[in-house]
Amino acid sequence: MSESLKFIDPHIHMTSRTTDDYEAMAAAGVVAIIEPAFWLGQPRTQVGSFQDYFSSLVGWEPFRASQFGIKHYCTIGLNSKEANNVPLAEEVMELLPLYLQKDNVVAVGEIGYDDQTPAEDRFFRAQLDLAKEFGMTVQVHTPHRDKKAGTIKSMEVCLEHGLDPADVIIDHNNEETVQEVLDRGFWAAFTIYPKTKMGNRRMVEVIRKYGSERIIVDSSADWGVSDPLAVPKTASLMLREGIDPSDVHRSCYANALEAFSRNSNMKESDWQDAGGIDQRQLFNENSVLRGQEPRVDSDQIS
Repeated sequence: MSESLKFIDPHIHMTSRTTDDYEAMAAAGVVAIIEPAFWLGQPRTQVGSFQDYFSSLVGWEPFRASQFGIKHYCTIGLNSKEANNVPLAEEVMELLPLYLQKDNVVAVGEIGYDDQTPAEDRFFRAQLDLAKEFGMTVQVHTPHRDKKAGTIKSMEVCLEHGLDPADVIIDHNNEETVQEVLDRGFWAAFTIYPKTKMGNRRMVEVIRKYGSERIIVDSSADWGVSDPLAVPKTASLMLREGIDPSDVHRSCYANALEAFSRNSNMKESDWQDAGGIDQRQLFNENSVLRGQEPRVDSDQIS
């Protein structure tokens, strides 16, 4: 794979990953990531836990990423699974406007449907209205069960609320949903999970069949069995399988940049002009190091 090829992973949950992952991603060419707010494996029971989590996505985690040369952005929203606790969800909704205009927040997300319950529908619609109010892009989580119907419903609701499909990323697609998403003008993102959801060989065939227009590759790596190098690995496989390098660039970098920068502060110069790493830096008097010698590049990240 060309050493000059760079990647954006526009859906990865780095809060649940290690510093080794950051180092490996940077070495593989990942220059920027987007971390969607999501659930943590078990339901939260108090609004304060959401507030602390959102604060980490706009505070500590961007700092941690910068210490390994990666630019961190996030999306903020009430995830579909926890939308079913209605009293708590109502409290979380009151928090969202406090975070949506933070510098590294690039979209409302990930929001949508899990079991497609009335509560999920209510809070999905409420957050679409917030996105319109704040002029923001939306990142949609499509359900893992009854996916095609849930994906179509998600798009119909977005259109019903007056959103431009160009401002909506429909995530967790597969071969069953991609045509519907592209035909309606939305961005079609694909999660590459080891042995489940979309594998990278299947992703190669999607690109071969549909091309790269409005198609985005991501890892959705989290606290479960997942791969933070899924995007560069998929790009490498695409090249080996004869996919045009321009399609690799678009699906693994340029499309994510275009989609998420439409209504946010995200721009390519954020990482191109960042300078080098300075691990002497602290965040609230905390370091990513545990006694190691700090890395200090000659042109430091400011």
